[in-house]
Amino acid sequence: MADCSGVITQLFIYPVKSCAGIELNQSTLTPAGLKMDREWMIVDQDGMFLTQRQIPYMVWITPSLSPDALILNAPDQPAISIPFNTTGTLRPVTVWRDTLMAQDMGDEVSQWLNRYLGVPGKKFSLVRFSDQSKRISATQWTQGIEASNMFSDGFAILVVTQRALDELNAKLVSKGVDPVGMLRFRPNIVIEGLDAHTEDDLKTITIPTASGEIRLDMVKPCTRCSVPDIDPFTAQLSADVSQALQSYRALPRMDGAICFGMNAIVQAGSGAELHNGQVFEADFAI
Repeated sequence: MADCSGVITQLFIYPVKSCAGIELNQSTLTPAGLKMDREWMIVDQDGMFLTQRQIPYMVWITPSLSPDALILNAPDQPAISIPFNTTGTLRPVTVWRDTLMAQDMGDEVSQWLNRYLGVPGKKFSLVRFSDQSKRISATQWTQGIEASNMFSDGFAILVVTQRALDELNAKLVSKGVDPVGMLRFRPNIVIEGLDAHTEDDLKTITIPTASGEIRLDMVKPCTRCSVPDIDPFTAQLSADVSQALQSYRALPRMDGAICFGMNAIVQAGSGAELHNGQVFEADFAI
């Protein structure tokens, strides 16, 4: 019998790394996470990945998905469509410590990015994860399991309890600061029915589906940088969130790093559907 249970209340994907997210009612699970999550990435002329850490207004690049294309919108820019069947030239790109081959999505979207991002001395391109490449999560956290991810910061899935956000917002409001939304923390799966930050202590989450059981292994607390301090609507940076979290979420087991949410890898259930309202069971790490 499972140690605890709850329900999935929100699902999110972020098709282009560090750009706006898309909330979904359901999503297909793949070995590398939710379908099309962090499948595309913006890089500079040297192939180095770009995030809101360098350019906060990247959050205003808003992806959407049609049946056959990725569509990008941004303020004062015409929408641009990148068909899924675009066959891009392979080029080396770097995301954190990993360098791999990715498909360049071409000059038209590169020009669109350059107009919008407007950074002197920089030229940007959109790349797509190639099926000829493989990126493995850090095995020191996965117990040696070679778990796939695409352009995420390191792991396939990020799980957050709704009550973790509720607790943070209560602390912010008590200090006279407006509450913040879940998109600050860029989760893939939001769950209810568990106390705040119970995800820290879970070993596995299992979800029965019509096509078989999904199993997610919880492997590493998600350490936080400056991105949660960026308002996804204004692109303005404020330290209120980091300062509030510092008071109670600096975890000794992560050498004092601020943590919020739990990274997970896909152990079973690739091809199955996740949806809002789905019941899960979970076991605690011993």
